[in-house]
Amino acid sequence: MPEDILFRTKPRIALDQIERALSNGVRVSAWTFDELYGRDGRFLDGLESQRQVFVGEIPTTFHGWVEKPRVLRNAPKNAGKRGRRKKYPRLARRRPSSEVRNLLTYSPVFREQSWQRYRTKDTDHGPEVLEVKWAVFWRKDESGLPTRRHCLIVARNVLTGETKYFFSNRVPGRDGWTLRDLLRVAFGRCQVEACFREVKEELGWDHFECRGWRCIHRHLYVTILSGLFC
Repeated sequence: MPEDILFRTKPRIALDQIERALSNGVRVSAWTFDELYGRDGRFLDGLESQRQVFVGEIPTTFHGWVEKPRVLRNAPKNAGKRGRRKKYPRLARRRPSSEVRNLLTYSPVFREQSWQRYRTKDTDHGPEVLEVKWAVFWRKDESGLPTRRHCLIVARNVLTGETKYFFSNRVPGRDGWTLRDLLRVAFGRCQVEACFREVKEELGWDHFECRGWRCIHRHLYVTILSGLFC
C-alpha cells in the first residue's frame, strides 16, 4: 500500500478535501487557514494549481523577497569549465531570502511605510483595531527560487500588540481586490472558531462517546443545528 495512503499530513488532507469540494461544484471567493497550513509549500502550490484565491496566516520564519531577485535560466556562454557544474535555473547573484519578521524590521519597503489602521470586528473588550502594513512579495519555493508575485500583510493588534503575518496570492489594487477585502478573509477564521467554542461550551459537542469520525461529524451537525434554533 502506498505510503501516502497510510499517512497523510493535515495540509494534504485539507488539499484533498478542497479538490473534492471543487469537483462537486462548490465555489468560494477565497480560502483562509492558520500557519500550520501556511508553512506547507506543497499545500500552497496545490491551491495555486487549482487557481484558488487564498489569504492564510504564515509563521514568522516564512522566507521570501520583497524585491524580485533575478533568476538565470541557462548558463552564460563564457562560463568556465572548472569546478563543480552549477545547476540552473539559479539566482543571478547571492541574494538570500529573508524571514518575514526580519523584512518587517529591516527592509526599507516596510520601514518607510506608515501603519494603516483598520477596525475588523467588535469583541467583548471593545472594537478590534489593527495596524497594517503590506508589500508585494515573492515566496521562496522548495528549489530556492522565487514564485510569482504575491502579497505579504503584517497586522498588529493595537490593544494586545500581537503581530500576525499573512500571505496571499492576490495583491491589493489588482483583480478587484482591496486590502480591506484581504483582511476580511484573513480574520474570517475567527467566526468558525467561535462556532466551535459555542457548541462545545453551551451545546455539548465535546460530550460524546464514539470512535468513528462519521459519528463525531454527525454529533457536530446536530449541535450546530441546535445552535441555529437557539
